[in-house]
Amino acid sequence: MSSEHERILRFQRDFALRKAARTLPLAGGAGLLNDRFPGSHDDNKLLIWSGDDAGAVLRAADEVLAGRGHRYVHVHDDRLGRAFAPAFLAAGYEHSVNLTMIFRGQAPAQARPVAEIGLAEMVRVLRRDWRESLPDASEQVVEELARRVEYRLRGADSVGFRGVRAADGSIAARADLYRQDGIAQIESVYTAAGHRGRGHARALMEGLLAEAAEADVLFLDADDHDWPKQFYGRLGFVPLGRTHGFLRVRATPAPP
Repeated sequence: MSSEHERILRFQRDFALRKAARTLPLAGGAGLLNDRFPGSHDDNKLLIWSGDDAGAVLRAADEVLAGRGHRYVHVHDDRLGRAFAPAFLAAGYEHSVNLTMIFRGQAPAQARPVAEIGLAEMVRVLRRDWRESLPDASEQVVEELARRVEYRLRGADSVGFRGVRAADGSIAARADLYRQDGIAQIESVYTAAGHRGRGHARALMEGLLAEAAEADVLFLDADDHDWPKQFYGRLGFVPLGRTHGFLRVRATPAPP
C-alpha cells in the first residue's frame, strides 16, 4: 500500500469517527452510532480496518446494531474485505466495492466558480433530492436523510458544500468538499434528475478541482461497478485502492 493510500484511509477513518454521535471500540475497528438517525446506514455501522475473524465481526454487527433495521459493515482494507466476503454472503449480506480514486490530472486553469451552499439550503436541496430518489418514503425518512448532513460538519477541519446553479437559481448539481492536513476529498456528487445531461456535473467537478488544487492529495470514492468512475477517469482521477461494504437489511427496510 502506498503512503498516499495510507493517508487517505487514515483521513477517512478519522472523518467517520469524528462524525459519529457515539463510538464503541471494537477489536480492529469501531461501532459508529447515531440514535437521531437510526435508519441511516452510514451513521450506524461497523468500521473495520484490521483483524481476520469474519465470524467475530458478524457477531459484533448483531450486538452493536441491535434494534436497527439493518446491519452494515464497512471494511477499510481490500485484502480483508475480499477475505470476509464469503462469510458475509453466506450470512445474507450484500457486498459492494468502493473504488478510491486519486487525482493525477491537471487542475483546470479557467474553471467556472462554484457556489457555496450554506447548511440550511443544503438541507432543503437534500430533501428535494431524497424525495426524488425515494418517492415512496415517508416524510420522516426523507427528513432524517436530509438532516444527517449536519454531522458531516464535524468530520474534518474544513467541510463545505458546493453546487452549480441552474438559470432559475436552484442547485442543479452539488457535492461536499472535505479538507484537512493537506488532504482533500470530494464526496456525494449528485445531479438533480431534471438537470442531467447538461454539463452541470462537469462544471461542478472542474470548479472543485480548481478550489482544491493546492492539496497534497485529492481523492474521491466511486462505486467500482457503476459508470461514474469512467467520468472521473476522464477528469484525471485514477484508481488507487478499494474498500468493501457489507449490508443486510432486516425486517424493517432502512434507507441508504
